[in-house]
Amino acid sequence: MTDTRGQLKTLLDDMQSELQTLGLWEGHPPEPEAFESSTPFFADRMDFSQWLQWVFIARFRALLAEQHPLPAQCDVAPMAEEALKEFPQDTDNLVALLAEFDDHF
Repeated sequence: MTDTRGQLKTLLDDMQSELQTLGLWEGHPPEPEAFESSTPFFADRMDFSQWLQWVFIARFRALLAEQHPLPAQCDVAPMAEEALKEFPQDTDNLVALLAEFDDHF
């Protein structure tokens, strides 16, 4: 695993840990139809924290595990900052992790 891929894996692990700390990590995925959304971030069918867990983190883990090419850019932190501001938990650390992740692209 290249250094960048290793750093990305660590950041994904840190995001998972932070979601767990915030009480936002779920034990069961949303219903299958939630994954059929064509709306960015599946916003019409999932909370942003669900999208992070079940789509973003899951897909990036798969890309890294299978050594697939990574996208040219990633700009999730601005959406996270907006989407998570309504959450009662302090999500600043999660947004910072996503910004650090974005910076790798």
